[in-house]
Amino acid sequence: MSQVRTCIGCRSRASRTALLRVVVADNRLSLDATASAPGRGAWVHPTVSCIATALERRAFRRALRVGDVDESEVRAYADKLSEAPVSDVTAKVDRTMDQS
Repeated sequence: MSQVRTCIGCRSRASRTALLRVVVADNRLSLDATASAPGRGAWVHPTVSCIATALERRAFRRALRVGDVDESEVRAYADKLSEAPVSDVTAKVDRTMDQS
């Protein structure tokens, strides 16, 4: 059975293979694509809407139990997602879902 995590953006539960892990490294949010970085992690769907909601609600800070952190890497990732053609984003999600 796959491990289940909660997205801090939409608060829905999903398998960890469908979510992206974010950690704090050197007082900045960092994407943990391998989900193996040490320390506390926060899970979010790799979609613009979930990432934007989490940033707006300051959910990363709350989930990771930190104060002010540099969010630029996560914001850049969300911008990259919004610029990608829909078919590229859908293909990535489909590949992720097939691995579970």
